[in-house]
Amino acid sequence: MLQELSHMDRITQLQDEIQQLLMIMSTSIAYLTNRTNFIQVSPEIPITKQRNPEKYDTPDVFEANKKELVTDLIRKAKQVEYLINSLPEPEPEEIQAQRLQQLEDEMQLANTEYIQAVNRLKALHEQVTELLRSMLTEVNEGLVDDTNDSIDAGKEGNMMVNSRDWDVSMAS
Repeated sequence: MLQELSHMDRITQLQDEIQQLLMIMSTSIAYLTNRTNFIQVSPEIPITKQRNPEKYDTPDVFEANKKELVTDLIRKAKQVEYLINSLPEPEPEEIQAQRLQQLEDEMQLANTEYIQAVNRLKALHEQVTELLRSMLTEVNEGLVDDTNDSIDAGKEGNMMVNSRDWDVSMAS
């Protein structure tokens, strides 16, 4: 399990590095298209648009920044390549099929145990319910017998009911 977690950590790290690589590429393209001046590449096609001097870099600064962007891209690509090479080789299909079959067997066993536990729970629930019904029936029958014997008329029209477990007073 620890080995699998380690592989997952590498995959997550690889995902993060690829995302950073894409961000560097996107930023590089944005820089290259936004911070350069238009130049004529063919004598047949004239330049029809110019940028303000504060919106583009001088040729020396632009070249230095291009080299830095290329260096960043290469470094990040090498990091991605290293992480890809550090990933384990995939298991042969036969081993994967065996593992899946083993997991399927374990899942069926766990499911059988779960069904047995649920059935046992239902049986215990039924027993407890029946026991409580029995106890309540006995208590109710005893209360009816006790209350018939212990209802007394009190002074001045007050009625008092006394039982072993409870007292109720009613004023009329």
